[in-house]
Amino acid sequence: MAAENQSLATYLPVLVQVVLGLSIPAAILLVSHIFGQRAKGNYIKDKAYECGLPSEGKVHPRFAVKFHVTAMLFILFDIEVVFLVPWALVYREFLAASIAITGATAVFLGILVFGLVYELRRGALEWEK
Repeated sequence: MAAENQSLATYLPVLVQVVLGLSIPAAILLVSHIFGQRAKGNYIKDKAYECGLPSEGKVHPRFAVKFHVTAMLFILFDIEVVFLVPWALVYREFLAASIAITGATAVFLGILVFGLVYELRRGALEWEK
């Protein structure tokens, strides 16, 4: 009997986390549905709001391709941090084990710098063109 109580006690935090993980999003969705912008019959909630002024123009304006290209280039060059942070964290361990990873990292950074210079020369980062 004591062993059963102990095994249940070990799973109690998991049960609490599952209950909270299911109930909190359900409560947020319920409150949003009741009080949200799509609640029926409330003229003020049904109106679009933009900085205290009525909206002008189209609701969904078209963005230039340049905007999307700039966003993709930002994501591309931002992802390099995902690869550089772990390298910086384990550099001492590799150095202590006499494993040379500086060359591979230099090649990686060289390709990134080459790509950045290529994009700068092509004018991909010039907004007014």
